[in-house]
Amino acid sequence: MKTISEEAVRFDPRSAEGLNRGCVCRPLDPDRLRRELEAEPSLAGLDEDIARTRPHLFSTTAAFMSGEHFSGIQAVIAAVESVVSLPGYQESALARAPRVAQFDPGPLGVFLGFDFHLTSGGPQLIEINTNAGGALLNTVLARSQQACCREMFTEFEPTGYLKNRESVFFEMFYEEWRRQRGAALLGRVAIVDDNPSGQYLYPEMRLFERMFARFGAEAVVADACELIWRDGRLWHEVRTVELVYNRLTDFYLEDPAHLALHAAYEAGAVVVTPHPRAHALYADKRNLITLSHDDTLEALGVPAEARAILVAGVPRTESVTPGRAEALWAERRKLFFKPAAGYGSKAAYRGDKLTRRVWQEILRGDYVAQALVTPSERRLEVDSAETDLKLDVRAYVYGGAIQLVAARLYEGQTTNFRTPGGGFAPLFVVDVKNKNFCAPGQISA
Repeated sequence: MKTISEEAVRFDPRSAEGLNRGCVCRPLDPDRLRRELEAEPSLAGLDEDIARTRPHLFSTTAAFMSGEHFSGIQAVIAAVESVVSLPGYQESALARAPRVAQFDPGPLGVFLGFDFHLTSGGPQLIEINTNAGGALLNTVLARSQQACCREMFTEFEPTGYLKNRESVFFEMFYEEWRRQRGAALLGRVAIVDDNPSGQYLYPEMRLFERMFARFGAEAVVADACELIWRDGRLWHEVRTVELVYNRLTDFYLEDPAHLALHAAYEAGAVVVTPHPRAHALYADKRNLITLSHDDTLEALGVPAEARAILVAGVPRTESVTPGRAEALWAERRKLFFKPAAGYGSKAAYRGDKLTRRVWQEILRGDYVAQALVTPSERRLEVDSAETDLKLDVRAYVYGGAIQLVAARLYEGQTTNFRTPGGGFAPLFVVDVKNKNFCAPGQISA
């Protein structure tokens, strides 16, 4: 069984860095993962299907983060929330968005994903997503870990907090329902995407379907094109839908295939979460420009303490414009370019990898340039050889509170699920001062 390697001697082997660099063992218990994934009879065969069709969804290792980094992540999230609540910020962010985003139905939006890189200077907020997938998959993954080396744990069992994670997620959806429907009983739920069975995270949709059923709510996984707007109600097949867990990447519901959902949402006939307004306020990459510029934040009335946290924790970001083209090209090796309305690292480029052809496409598009932040790394063993994979951290957030933290391991320019040994990995917070570990879900109620 692999333990701390010789390279970790220069680190404290009980520190997060020492564990990430030196503990190459595999804490994932495959039998426990299968039991977690197939806890319901209707989910029989799900583990085998994931192994066959999505072999790099789950990493076999865990990742580690210091308590200082976790506190820094909490501080950045709190500072972002304080800015988003300001009328001036909302007016500016919504002015860039389509009309549908002006509608405020009441819900906050489930599963905000705050994505960070960990650096020696603290965590750096790379972006925010409004339909961040993986929370339920990461829950079952974290519950499927076991001790694998003496430096990692003396005792490791899933915490009660992780065991009850589904109830917290369900209560989040119910809170979204109450925010728009008050005391009415929760209606039928549709987990909606385009061609759901063809989506990489379709297994998670099936898990959510069973989660809702477990708490007494009827739920169905539905293709958005199957929804019908009729008689003032949203229908799927012969039944009405009252709440939509929206996993679409058409954030403003502009695709003709989504007209039924768009109409029902604007009419207030269905609770949709996350919704267009949440995307405009949080996930449009142009918001990072505001969040990373002290003068803009000061003009909005953001207090000095929050400004300092954001300027230190959000890589400086600016718009890509023809007037800035020459300067940005000259500085490209220090920059990362992202489409303002992008998601999932699509059409995003490291500046040092740019060709002239791609650069012209960027100039014709609506892009932002963000200061390049090199991610930290996790060493693991793949095919009997040690290798270093990049590591990023996702905090799943609702109403400003962190519900779960997880890691994604990968190689290449951006996160992906194509790297041998990579994929989702549970993230454990290491408290060196008190010499203990905090399980990934042991964060916030």
